[in-house]
Amino acid sequence: MKQFKVPNTYVIIFSVIALCALSTWLVPGGNPQTWQIFSALYEGFSQQAGIIAFVLIIGGAFWVVNSTKAVDEGIMSFISKVHTLERYSMVRRLGVGNIVIVLVMLLFGLFGAVFGMSEETIAFVAVVIPLAKSLGYDEIVGVCMVYVAAHVGFAGAMLNPFTIGIAQDMSGLPLFSGIEYRVFCWAVLMVVTIAFVLYYASRVKRNTAFAAAQEKKEIVNEASEDLPKSNAWISFAVLTVVTVLFSVFYAQGCSIKLGQSVYDAPWLLWVVEAVFVLFSVLSLRSSVRMYILNLLMFTIVYMVIGVMGYGWYLPEICALFMALGVVAGFAAGYSADNISKEFIAGAKDIFSAALVIGFAAGIIVILKDGQVIDTMLASMAAALDEAGRAGALGSMYGIQTFINLFIPSASAKAAVTMPIMAPFSDMIGVSRQATVLAFQFGDGFTNMITPCSGVLMAVLSVARIPYEKWFKWVWKFILALIVLGFLLLLPTLWLDLPGF
Repeated sequence: MKQFKVPNTYVIIFSVIALCALSTWLVPGGNPQTWQIFSALYEGFSQQAGIIAFVLIIGGAFWVVNSTKAVDEGIMSFISKVHTLERYSMVRRLGVGNIVIVLVMLLFGLFGAVFGMSEETIAFVAVVIPLAKSLGYDEIVGVCMVYVAAHVGFAGAMLNPFTIGIAQDMSGLPLFSGIEYRVFCWAVLMVVTIAFVLYYASRVKRNTAFAAAQEKKEIVNEASEDLPKSNAWISFAVLTVVTVLFSVFYAQGCSIKLGQSVYDAPWLLWVVEAVFVLFSVLSLRSSVRMYILNLLMFTIVYMVIGVMGYGWYLPEICALFMALGVVAGFAAGYSADNISKEFIAGAKDIFSAALVIGFAAGIIVILKDGQVIDTMLASMAAALDEAGRAGALGSMYGIQTFINLFIPSASAKAAVTMPIMAPFSDMIGVSRQATVLAFQFGDGFTNMITPCSGVLMAVLSVARIPYEKWFKWVWKFILALIVLGFLLLLPTLWLDLPGF
């Protein structure tokens, strides 16, 4: 018997478009759609041009940064410094292994929450698994320290442009609004995940002192040759002038919005400027790659300030990350051609996600032009009316979780589901922020178990863990996360949360 294979994402989307077109012939009051199933693809691209450009630019910029190996060096530096803590008795009592697991997981959890680290975890799994073994653990602990931490952070993200940014844009919400409760959700999810991994790690701890010492030595000594610093110092001088001028002209207008509260902070840009100069000098004295990592960190800081203090949106964020890509490449000594080459490689790597966004938007075009979307939403509302708001929100969460088993791409699901779920949430009395949060959780958790996820299968391949073994180990944990996600959704129905 031939084994069933899940169709390509584009086949699934086109099939959905065809079914939606068929529904326009069957739903009362529909405007029958025929050849429009093809023109809808163009209309979808036109309507989502801003989001598509956003995804391509962000992907290109991060690719340039990653190509410099700055993040790799940051991780290796962190690992080597943690090993030096063994000389302290308090650290030995707590367990160096436990401390390393907690710190590495928090780091990758932040990466997932802030800039949506996903595919990048594949390379880091290869680096961290030897670390886990050097501490007496197995490959699963190594995978958890990187991949699981990043994807739980991804699910509970605060600033992830690929989930929060796109879903809130398609829901008509201010970018990254409701960050306060999302920070809380991220913290809860990370605490539970770290506790689970520490419990498992304590059970598999092995006494392999000699092998551990050898692998530890290899990890600590693994270092790449530093890049020339001349370009980096020039970029620092230019950036200092630019950021000082920015502070001169815009510092007085800084008003930070947190929920319903607004705080005037004319001093904030100057404080960030002073810290940027200090950290840049310190990082440059260390290495060019640490300086590039510093640039990434302050790009995120300025993005948060811009969004919350100046109402920045996609154009400004795109400009910021485009500048990051150019400056990081220049600091690394790349020529203009090399920067362009790396940027295009990054955009190409994420182009499939951009295509999916455009194609998926065609679904909404067919439903709107076919004049059936209001009828369908009314039917959904009536079907869930007796379930109450909690039941309806749980159903939306369940739908997102189920869809993610077959379409792991966050951008694709946002494009497919949010234009329908957002107005539907209005009809049943659930906030759009809660709907976005349900999308986040539904998108994130099952990424770690679905065989349709290319990232998961690549990680397991690098770690040499059979999928069957991984599934048997992780399914109860994923189920617990799904339940925890629902519990974290419930307060959005009854509590007056900032941004919700």
